[in-house]
Amino acid sequence: MIQFLLNQTLRHEHNLDPNLTVLDYLRNHAGKPGTKEGCASGDCGACTVVVGELHEGALRYRSLNACLTFVSALQGKQLLSVEDLKHQGQLHSVQQAMVDCHGSQCGFCTPGFVMSLFALQKNTCQADAGQAHEALAGNLCRCTGYRPILAAAEQACAPQRPADQFDAAQAQTIARLQALATSASAELNDGHKRCLVPTHLAELAELYSAHPEARLLAGGTDLALEVTQQHRELPLMIYLGNVAELNGIEVFADRVEIGAATPLTDCYSALNAEYPDFGALLQRFASLQIRNQGTLGGNIGNASPIGDSPPLLIALGAQVRLRQGANTRTVALQDYFIDYRITVRQPGEFIEKVIVPRADPARAFRAYKVSKRLDDDISAVCAAFNLHIEQGIVRDARIAFGGMAATPKRAKACEAALLGQPWAQASIERACAALAADFTPLSDFRASKAYRLLTAQNLLRKYFIELQTPHVQTRVSAYV
Repeated sequence: MIQFLLNQTLRHEHNLDPNLTVLDYLRNHAGKPGTKEGCASGDCGACTVVVGELHEGALRYRSLNACLTFVSALQGKQLLSVEDLKHQGQLHSVQQAMVDCHGSQCGFCTPGFVMSLFALQKNTCQADAGQAHEALAGNLCRCTGYRPILAAAEQACAPQRPADQFDAAQAQTIARLQALATSASAELNDGHKRCLVPTHLAELAELYSAHPEARLLAGGTDLALEVTQQHRELPLMIYLGNVAELNGIEVFADRVEIGAATPLTDCYSALNAEYPDFGALLQRFASLQIRNQGTLGGNIGNASPIGDSPPLLIALGAQVRLRQGANTRTVALQDYFIDYRITVRQPGEFIEKVIVPRADPARAFRAYKVSKRLDDDISAVCAAFNLHIEQGIVRDARIAFGGMAATPKRAKACEAALLGQPWAQASIERACAALAADFTPLSDFRASKAYRLLTAQNLLRKYFIELQTPHVQTRVSAYV
């Protein structure tokens, strides 16, 4: 059984299909059809809902894509949909702002925009234009245009906005969620498919050792597509989001340790503080709804050759701590990937932590993402450069790319061409030529082989220019 709050109603669900998404649960089981399906892939935001959860004793609201969230991920949380905002016959201030500013036309996308604005209102005292754009980047409108919706954001998030029913019930909601947090581990089981929801690391390790065939579910932003897009069944899942030891960030003198199930949104501050280019890339990592849900461990664990974080982490010399039962081992991330979607993980072994070295002032780290859109798009090429240059000579080089091979990988020939050489244009050109020995990229609908190779070479040239003339830096750039 799983337990969660549907607005203020406690729900006990025993035998739901674990492959059921929150979108379908709301529409088909809870009688709340306001949440819409636009794409079933987390691209359009029509299905946006807000989830309330405890964070350091306080109540935190976050927007999520209901089409990519399995209902088992609601264990111990509060789910809010667009129907919950109207109170005692009065529109919520966010809804009223959409009306006042003419932010809706056909109305199909409107519930998603409303919920994204509601989360923005709850998380800011006075949202500026940048915050509004970030909050709405994952919501697409096909007819109204965004100017009136941004005007609604300005009105809804003004400092003088009125208190609402959620503010009045905050203490009660926290108490109820705290009571749910003391519940034992949960399970959703419809007799054919199961989802296990452990709460402690040792329990997770025991379950996964006993069921190595299970699919690990963290944010689910990639895994859920197997259900919503490929119409597969996932007979056994283990949900990681409630395992406390997998959530959180610890900063040490020489490293930052990030729990594998820590949402990308939570990773931003720690990584941006050490590496601003990493922070800038995370802000372009899909949409806010996806970053609220997706995890750093999941982005590594799915072993996609176009995942945004692995090239950066490889260039930084990051490691992953793997656990199998009571045993752990630490693996350099560059050695974690073997082949397309194949890693060194053994049956029953999972990622426990991602270990990132602290920034070294002697090294120059830059990262660049090339995609057709600036926001909410997949990389054609992602590059990361991390060099130690002393007295005009390259003393050490770590260069990694995504989108150039079957796995994210270092450019060893390129690095070798730079080591011990003067930091000069001639050295850069030799290193650019060496990239052709490192990679034989494929052509696909995102980019051709020739485009990818030339882009990779040009990004190295860009890195050289930026380090020579810092005032022209344009980090994590997109090219159309």
